[in-house]
Amino acid sequence: MHFLDQAKIFVRSGAGGPGAVAFRREKFIEYGGPNGGNGGKGGDIIFEAVAGLNTLIDFRYTQHFRAPRGAGGAGSNMTGAGGEDLVIKVPVGTQILSEDKEEVLADFTVAGQREVFLRGGDGGRGNASYKTSTNRTPRQHGEGWPSQEAWVWLRLKLLADAGLVGLPNAGKSTFINAVTNAKAKVGDYPFTTVRPQLGVVSRHNREFVIADIPGLIEGAADGAGIGDRFLGHIERCKVLLHLVDATSENPVADYRVVLGELDAYGAGLIDKPQVIGLNKIDALEPDAVKKLVTKLKRASKAEVMPLSGAGGEGIEAVLDRLIDAIGPGEAKPVRDDGAEDPIEWSPL
Repeated sequence: MHFLDQAKIFVRSGAGGPGAVAFRREKFIEYGGPNGGNGGKGGDIIFEAVAGLNTLIDFRYTQHFRAPRGAGGAGSNMTGAGGEDLVIKVPVGTQILSEDKEEVLADFTVAGQREVFLRGGDGGRGNASYKTSTNRTPRQHGEGWPSQEAWVWLRLKLLADAGLVGLPNAGKSTFINAVTNAKAKVGDYPFTTVRPQLGVVSRHNREFVIADIPGLIEGAADGAGIGDRFLGHIERCKVLLHLVDATSENPVADYRVVLGELDAYGAGLIDKPQVIGLNKIDALEPDAVKKLVTKLKRASKAEVMPLSGAGGEGIEAVLDRLIDAIGPGEAKPVRDDGAEDPIEWSPL
């Protein structure tokens, strides 16, 4: 299954049906009269957020959505049938943006949320509604109100409680594989993670969702590496787990690089609570780990938690700290199959 977090689609509501021009012609009725019915209303374009989806890949293959128009009115004051509403199902966390991506038109954050995005046109009036004391046989009628249409962008921001950030090869994929049911790709080379990965952590009789995004490098805000396009997936996180590679030549500099990119991206990421984890401590001597923890603590002015994603050391303490930062609440909805099915990222 492919992962797609942006898609451009065309939507059009249904136009209203025309009103009818008709007159009564019944036996033994001396005076006929207008009895043309009104046209039916066109279908609305409705977006609905549903649980169990975390990709917009379906919108790569279907990009045009048109609701049916209303039927025309008929004699005997019969109103035309209304066009059925077209419901477009999107993952929870989807935003609808204007064509220029400058305005957020709708934001779906809860499963079951429904929004009428484009309203169908009202039906036109039949000639019976035009009858007056001076116009007993009107022949005018309404054509029905036109439809509405728009090109819009769909942008998915995954809903997760905690987000993983760090430089490439900081051990984020190893960590998420160790604490969740995710099966992220792991390798001894940079950028093994090329698309966001969700996993569900179960601890102390509660669950929370953690998101791993591709590693950041210096200049990511300007497009270096994979860039910062995936940072949108952690905008909604309550806490960030910042992993720093203990085997790096300069862990403190690595920490500051990621911090700078979060600040350059904006959207309040730099202000989110952070849990700082010094990863891969199993590759160093205990004395060396203590020195690195002290240096990183001095640079960050925050607690630094040593851990090993591969060896399991310190992981439970980190999870407890994340739970404390997330606070009470239920886990966010994810795929029904627990995200065990691999999802490949598909660029636009």
